[in-house]
Amino acid sequence: MKIFKIWLKDFRNFAELDLNLSDTINIFLGRNAQGKTNILESINFASLGTARVSKDTELVRWSQSAALIRLNFSKADVSHDLAIEIPSDRRRRRILFDGNTVKLRDFIGKLNAVMFSPEDLFMFRNSPVTRRRFLNIILAQASPIYFSELTTYNRLLEQRNNLLKKIRENMASPSNLELWNEQLADAAARITSRRINAVENLKILANEMQQKISAQSENLSLEYEIHDLANATAPQNFSVETLQSWYHEIFKSRNFSDVKRGSTSFGPHLDDLQFFINGKELRLYGSQGQLRTTALALKLSEIQMLKNSAGEYPILLLDDVMSELDAVRREKLLEFLLSQKIQTLITATEKAYFPEKICGKVFHIENGAIEFEE
Repeated sequence: MKIFKIWLKDFRNFAELDLNLSDTINIFLGRNAQGKTNILESINFASLGTARVSKDTELVRWSQSAALIRLNFSKADVSHDLAIEIPSDRRRRRILFDGNTVKLRDFIGKLNAVMFSPEDLFMFRNSPVTRRRFLNIILAQASPIYFSELTTYNRLLEQRNNLLKKIRENMASPSNLELWNEQLADAAARITSRRINAVENLKILANEMQQKISAQSENLSLEYEIHDLANATAPQNFSVETLQSWYHEIFKSRNFSDVKRGSTSFGPHLDDLQFFINGKELRLYGSQGQLRTTALALKLSEIQMLKNSAGEYPILLLDDVMSELDAVRREKLLEFLLSQKIQTLITATEKAYFPEKICGKVFHIENGAIEFEE
């Protein structure tokens, strides 16, 4: 998978940007707040349909009616064109794939990209929401079916929660819960089963990467943690069929308590992902260096998982990551990316982070203007 061209109009601080990329390494140099990250963010948005902002309208340049992202890329040696219009008002975004209008659920997975930024270092110590999002992004890109199943689960969860509140206020009968328990149990079983299988695969890949980056000094282990399992008998296995019955019984047993709280107290929307380095929980005992190494190992494992599912590596987006690594790890990372022919976009403030001779392209950015270094 390679991106040939990026065209942006009124996206963040870019009035207009027309950029041809190298199919290997692309380095964007400049001071902070010049627009380097915005280029990576446009690709990440085109891949996932979401951005690291509270509202899509924040992606539109000040006083403009809409932002446009257009990418020309290849997947499985077939060229594609993806265009996204992001309005500044309440109109829905418009997505065109090869000239045809598509919905969000139909374009997830068309362009696979993995983004790594210093924010990812906080994933281990932040709330479980960030770790669930990490898993959801991997699975949604690897399998469009998962994205559809997750959307279904979230819709059913919202409907059950609304019903719980109505029952609490004597506006609905408790007997109505059975239908939602059954449907939510089916959706929960599918989500949990896929997540557990993904974590088992990720565990192997991530440990291999962790050992390479840490010079064999660290072993990384991952565990999928079902929320409040201490108050629920664990299932005999994690097949979809077994989990369906298990979830149904738990939802049913918690009907009364869930009505009192007005929300669903059990399910994959509350689960977590735990990390251990040499047997110790990373969240509690990990050093800053171990956090950096583990975050990088996970991202490299993520691109390997996507390659295994899609048959080719995704685009790798590294936002100001080089400053977080020492010289040896920077060198090993670049060697790995070049050896695997992974198209990578890297932002940095200093050219000194890179070898004197770079295979690829170097761009300089200042206040939304970009120049190619010959």
